[in-house]
Amino acid sequence: MRIVKSVNFDAAHFLTLETDERPYARMHGHSFRLDVEITGEPADDTGWVVDFADVDDALQKLREELDHRLLNEVAGLELPTLENICRWVARKLQPDFPGLARVSVSRPSNGEACHFDLTDSLR
Repeated sequence: MRIVKSVNFDAAHFLTLETDERPYARMHGHSFRLDVEITGEPADDTGWVVDFADVDDALQKLREELDHRLLNEVAGLELPTLENICRWVARKLQPDFPGLARVSVSRPSNGEACHFDLTDSLR
């Protein structure tokens, strides 16, 4: 089984890479959607892979760290690409949710997303 829980947040960031000519080098904001997928067998006593309330609590804590923030100032997100946000979320959640299988972060208004399957390395 695979369960999915989502949360939305709004945040600003900027990406300074080799050139400052692209618009993403300037500070700007997005509405983000974070989806986490957890796999496992439902427990005999509850019928759940994991309690959605526990997942929701964890996602709300992450939301508090990210929502209406400058992501560049969040420890570990100094270069806040979608890819790095996925890794950051995975590192935060994996200790409490060993069945964490996938983290996805998207910017729906841009049609952009990153999907991080935890079979990949957490490097």
